[in-house]
Amino acid sequence: MDTADRQLQRTLGVSDAVVIGAGSMIGAGVFAAWAPAAAAAGTGLLIGLGVAGVVAFCNATSSAQLAAVHPESGGTYVYGRRRLGPFWGHLAGWGFVVGKTASCAAMALTVGAYLWPERARAIAVVAVIGITGVNLGGLSRTVAVTKVLLAVSMVALTVVVVSGWAGDAADVGRLTPLGGSVADQLRAAAYLFFAFAGYARIATLGEEVRDPARTIPRAIPLALGGVLVVYAVVAITALAVVPAAELAATDAPLRLVADAGALGGLAPVVRIGAGIAALGVLLNLIPGISRTSLAMARRRELPSALAVIDARRSLPIRAELTVATVVVALVVVLDLERAIGVSGLAVLTYYAITNAAALTLSAEERRWPRPVAVTGLVGCLVLAFALPADVVIGGVIVLVVGVVIRQAAARLG
Repeated sequence: MDTADRQLQRTLGVSDAVVIGAGSMIGAGVFAAWAPAAAAAGTGLLIGLGVAGVVAFCNATSSAQLAAVHPESGGTYVYGRRRLGPFWGHLAGWGFVVGKTASCAAMALTVGAYLWPERARAIAVVAVIGITGVNLGGLSRTVAVTKVLLAVSMVALTVVVVSGWAGDAADVGRLTPLGGSVADQLRAAAYLFFAFAGYARIATLGEEVRDPARTIPRAIPLALGGVLVVYAVVAITALAVVPAAELAATDAPLRLVADAGALGGLAPVVRIGAGIAALGVLLNLIPGISRTSLAMARRRELPSALAVIDARRSLPIRAELTVATVVVALVVVLDLERAIGVSGLAVLTYYAITNAAALTLSAEERRWPRPVAVTGLVGCLVLAFALPADVVIGGVIVLVVGVVIRQAAARLG
């Protein structure tokens, strides 16, 4: 029997939440975002990585504080409604759904780019269908599979780094001078921010973690800090081994690093590991979008049919299937760079609202100083408008359409 009134089960601890957050990040940036970042700023992407990391940290602290106060599914959709009002909650929720759906398309395309470049879109569609089947098996299965995928990803990255520095191709002279103007480096940061957004997956699990007031604030910074170290090591290795212009010209940049390194014979390990890593991100993104859709549908801001939770599996199956269908459609029409750009704009909007909501917390509720949230708010807005003009215009139009639909539905209802 289906019902919209059932609650999700609290089964996850700190380590599980950290794995889900790390699994949602490793694969997104390490295997996909270097190409558009290198195209924007060349070696200056290293500065962009630092900027993206700072903004991500500010967003993470704001998310953690709000999740501790409001331990519900929906993330900033819930926080925005409660702290700023229904309009801002809806804009955040719509931004999350749009941004993360584009992220799913980017990850699916990354799977294809590494595993079978000549059939990238077809492989991407198969990946979405397969991952959806795993997710419908239940969240405990999702956590177990994510642990395996994260381990495989780390093996592949280890091969990339060791191979790169062990051979003659590595040249630290390629790291300097840091290229690009300030605007170029900010654009690189906007693309690389895409790589850090996975920690939001933890916040959307508000109804599914044990002791959320303790678990979520601990899990988010742990996942983010560990991933930032990994990204820095991989970025330096990639730029030292392969010229930035070559990184910019491919959808599978770390494949080039593996091919050029001393352990070129292990390049297939990297290609397979990269594809599996992207699958891991996809595995966690689709449930995150479905949980936000669930929260919005409960308030009639998305079709109420999406609010139904299956009694036997305790999962929002209708929402997950709907998300998967839209992702398949995007895979068919978007390329990887455009998918990353659209995702970045929408998710930066989401986090701008997160930081604004965090500024309303009382002194007793706050765990980090207010200037951290201010920095996050300003940083999100700056990075959003640093993206290419066509991406900004297209993204703004999509966000406005969501708001107009909500207003029309409210008047009719």
